[in-house]
Order: sequence, then C-alpha cells, then structure tokens
Amino acid sequence: MLIVVKVTYIRSGGEEVIVEVTEGTSVMQAAVANNISEIVAECGGTLACATCHVYVNDDDLGRLGAASADEEEMLDYTASPRQANSRLSCQIKVGPELDGLVVRVPPTQL
Repeated sequence: MLIVVKVTYIRSGGEEVIVEVTEGTSVMQAAVANNISEIVAECGGTLACATCHVYVNDDDLGRLGAASADEEEMLDYTASPRQANSRLSCQIKVGPELDGLVVRVPPTQL
C-alpha cells in the first residue's frame, strides 16, 4: 500500500506550501518536484553540497533521526546561518512518522 504524507514548506517570504509526499521520497526531492525553487539541490541529493538546507520546525525535530556525521559536516557550509534545527532536506526521508512535518526554507542557498 502506498503511503502519502503531508509536508509543509514555509518559504522565506512566509508563504506556506503543503505537499503530498510518497513514503521513501526525500524532503528535497518533493520540493524539487513541486517547484519549491528555494531548494536548489545543486548536487541532486548526494550530500555533496548544502543547497537543500532547511530549518525543521522545533516541534518536529524529535521525529527525525539524528544527522549523520557527513550531514553535520555539510551543514557547516550553508549559505544561510546554521541553527540548532538546521538539516539538509536530501537526508530527510519521508515516512508515516513524518506526516505533518514543517520545514522553513532559508532566504538563500547559494
């Protein structure tokens, strides 16, 4: 059975875009597929850049797994300031436990 969850992207100007995402898809892939242009995804999700940086809603952080050492390292290279809730959206795979996830898109990725 195909599981679809909702992810809300809050653009830097405050606009909320709610997207239905299929289980196993990354938050970055869903953003690109739904024309969330602020997610640049320059490396296509290979963890070689930081152009899919997002700020995860504080209430949702506990639902995510811990960032890998490689993700932690790449977060040091974000164009917008890194915060405690910073993650790379290519590393967040959607599953039923993330239904209702809210991420804010930083003002710049490059």
